[in-house]
Amino acid sequence: MSYTPRLKEKYKAEIIPALTEKFGYKTSMRVPKLTKIVINQGLGAAVADKKIVETAVEELSRIAGQKAIQTKSKKDISNFKLRKGMPIGAMVTLRGDNMYNFLDRLISVAIPRTRDFRGISATGFDGRGNFNYGVKEHIIFPEIDIDKVNRILGMDITFVTTAETDEEGKALLDAFGFPFLKK
Repeated sequence: MSYTPRLKEKYKAEIIPALTEKFGYKTSMRVPKLTKIVINQGLGAAVADKKIVETAVEELSRIAGQKAIQTKSKKDISNFKLRKGMPIGAMVTLRGDNMYNFLDRLISVAIPRTRDFRGISATGFDGRGNFNYGVKEHIIFPEIDIDKVNRILGMDITFVTTAETDEEGKALLDAFGFPFLKK
């Protein structure tokens, strides 16, 4: 018997029929689905200290459950003392079971640990059904030991869907249990 993530089963059993009924899709293949989650950290202070990027990659790998990579600058910017090819961030792309596991941990554990949390604004949609969400403190994730953190970092999380409109994308994330602000 193999393990299937809880949200993956929920998508097949509950979300597909609910969205089919709501939007009137003729086939279940038209129902929007989550294709990937991209987590990105930009580290401007990494220009002065290379250890910041190494620490960020290690912590991001722990959060995502998959190895993160360094992102490097694409061009020289003299005002920022930045040279082409210098490491300036960390990122990881999650697909499949890792994606569903991360989404489950994000919705049920990490987001509720955010200070003064009242809900997520739905203004982060890009017009094509994808959603961008910024996290100010990476210490909301239980994988991070607060005592060992030297610097609190923020991150951008992008949810890429097959939805064609923002309304469909929001309905999909709502069905997964994303805590959007109620109007």
